[in-house]
Amino acid sequence: MFTGIVEEKGRLQTIHQQRQSLQLTIQAKKVTEDMHIGDSIAVNGVCLTVTDFAEDWFQVDVIPETFRASSLSRLSRQAEVNLERAMSANGRFGGHFVSGHVDTVGQIQRVWQEGIAKYYQIALSDTHYLVEKGSITVDGTSLTVFGLTEDSVTISLIPETQAATILGEKQQGDIVNIEFDMMVKYIERMMTQQPAAGLTEEKLRQYGF
Repeated sequence: MFTGIVEEKGRLQTIHQQRQSLQLTIQAKKVTEDMHIGDSIAVNGVCLTVTDFAEDWFQVDVIPETFRASSLSRLSRQAEVNLERAMSANGRFGGHFVSGHVDTVGQIQRVWQEGIAKYYQIALSDTHYLVEKGSITVDGTSLTVFGLTEDSVTISLIPETQAATILGEKQQGDIVNIEFDMMVKYIERMMTQQPAAGLTEEKLRQYGF
């Protein structure tokens, strides 16, 4: 489980590809401080398992399903990536619940500046899990939905997020990993697949959803 609060930007040192699988070696400092083999780490919002590491790098494998479902296959050597360690049970919870399981990829349609904020309109094939002022994860970064259409979402970055993540350098046409709020997905499944449980739209309203 992650929070969508990026801890550091890593740099991709090596990529070994075999068909639809990857082995990535990523240069990093902060996330390796208390690292162990088998730890989960989010790389651009994708939950991966640490297979080897040293003081300033770590290694992960990308299986075919992840290769196909995410933007990791588009990475090149020296590319920067967003990194976050799995959430600590005694730590502060600053973003929202993020699983690291990418739902889809989106393409940036438009980028513009308003004051200190940088806005991105991202084309998506499906937006029904999103609501305005709700949460979305873009390349592992927890963000708020500021605009919504049937086929796009608009998010905004404050200067800190622009500097601390790779999103600040994204341009029109770039592909980003998208994860929807898992609570919305669970609620939808409960309402559509398990009507006998008594979960209704009216009951959700009563409990503040």
